Amino acid sequence: MQTGPLRADVKEGAWDIGGRCAVSPSGGLLAMGHPVGATGIGQVGEITRQLRGEAGARQHKNAKTGLAHMVRVGAVCYAHVLIK
Repeated sequence: MQTGPLRADVKEGAWDIGGRCAVSPSGGLLAMGHPVGATGIGQVGEITRQLRGEAGARQHKNAKTGLAHMVRVGAVCYAHVLIK
């Protein structure tokens, strides 16, 4: 079993809504049903709602930056960084 800073961060909720950096506050790809192509749009939409303060119960307080990372078949990879 892994120990150390990463495990401690997970246990203290550092990656949860309200923690240091919320990861997948919408539930991620599985929560979206993972439709091909639409998940990337869903990620960017969630970041936009976070930055506007419109994410409701999923809102991460004072969100200023968001990262959406998508990997497609082969060597295709996209990363979008949105900044308020």
